[in-house]
Formats: sequence, structure tokens, C-alpha cells
Amino acid sequence: MPPTARSSRPRTVLVTGAAKRLGREIALALASAGWRVAVHYRSSEGDAMDTEARCAALSGDSARFAANFDDEADVRALLPRVVARFGAVDAVVNSAALFEHDGIDTFSYATLGEHLRSNTGAPIVLAQCLHAHLKQRTEAGEEDVQGAVVNLLDQKLWNQNPDFLSYTLSKAALEAAGTMLSLALAPLVRVVGVAPGLTLTSHMLETEKFEQLHRLSPLGRSSTPVDVAATVQFALTNRSITGTTLLVDGGQHLMRFERDFSLM
Repeated sequence: MPPTARSSRPRTVLVTGAAKRLGREIALALASAGWRVAVHYRSSEGDAMDTEARCAALSGDSARFAANFDDEADVRALLPRVVARFGAVDAVVNSAALFEHDGIDTFSYATLGEHLRSNTGAPIVLAQCLHAHLKQRTEAGEEDVQGAVVNLLDQKLWNQNPDFLSYTLSKAALEAAGTMLSLALAPLVRVVGVAPGLTLTSHMLETEKFEQLHRLSPLGRSSTPVDVAATVQFALTNRSITGTTLLVDGGQHLMRFERDFSLM
């Protein structure tokens, strides 16, 4: 491919929820691969500063951006802010997610609405904004423009149980949106889902219990942060993949779990 504006400058990716946990691991892996990382966070500014500094040390440049995904105006302003800082954006990784427990007995419009705004609406808006940005670059004469959106999903969608009802519905809607967006935004934007299994422990799981549950898969291990980050990087760089989901869970989606891992 002849040199173009696209190929001669560093690639830039916005990683949402990059202040900590899986989002941070993805951001650091992409920075190690040479991506300039825009670190999104909501309220964990101290953690975001640390991720930003570590990414900058790896790739040479990084910046952090606060945004509340419950606020549509805040979401719509995010990508233009990143473009203003870096000059261009090539990809978005939607890792941020609201994950609050409810079930059929506690379900409410309010809880579902919160999850849909954060986990479904925000990723769709960011994909929409990335497409508009790439279209502007194409109209300005830049050649061979193509971006990518990677949506973090969950093996729960292929192995459902009644726990975390609103969260699961919001991720199911995002998975369906990935198919529609891959059609609507092509050829400028590819859309790929990445669905991890049990990857990180939480306050709801003691270490010993987490390790026991992590081994519950046909392969004898579920996904690790390294596995998930490597898959995200693959999805961002393979220009032939769109409209599909890569399950990275050691095969946990092939097994039947009656409850969510955190409640087993």
C-alpha cells in the first residue's frame, strides 16, 4: 500500500472505561502495540491518570477524558474532544459497562434504562460519531480510510441465566446493534464484538472461589485479561472482520450455569 496520511501517522484508539480493570489492560496492550490511547473514565480520575501515564510511556502519547455515559450530550461530545487532542481517531473500544444486580423480582424501568443508556446507547453513539469523523476525513481527500469499533460483550448472552437481568438485556441489545451497525456504517467502520468469560475477580468473589470458577470450562480455564486484550487487538487490525462476535471464554458458553458466576 502506498504511503497515505492514514498509514504514516500513529493510530489512535479511544478505550472507554480504561481507568481500571479490563479496560485498563486493553489500553495498556494497545499502547504496547503502538496505539495512542485516549483513556476514558467517569469518576476514577486517579486511576485514569495512572493508565494515561503508563500508556504514554509505552506509545509516546496518551490523554484522559472524563464523560458520563448516562448523559447523551456528554457522550456525543467525547469523540470530538479526542479528535481535537490527537488530530484523528481510528478506533473505539467500548469496554465501559454498568453492572448492577437485578432479577425478575427487582426489575424496574429505571434500572433497565440506566443499563441501556450506558451499555447500549453510548457505544452506538460513539460508533455513529466515529463514522461521521471518518467520513469527514474521506471527504477531505484522505485515502484508504477505515476504522473499527470493538464492543465488549459477555459469554452470558450464549449461556443465559436470570441474574443481572437489565445488564444482560443491555448487552444483548448491544450484540444485536453490532450486526446492524456493521451494515449501516460499512465500508468506513467495521464492528466486532468480543465476549469474554469469567476474567477478573470482584468484591463478590473470594480468590479461591474465583480460581475454582475460572477452571469451569471445556479448556480448563476461562479468559484472562491478556487473552481478551489480544483478541481486541486482533479485531482492530484484521480488516476482513465485521458483524460478528469472537467468544474468548475457554468454552464457558458451551456449558450450562444456572446462576451468574458471582452468585454461585
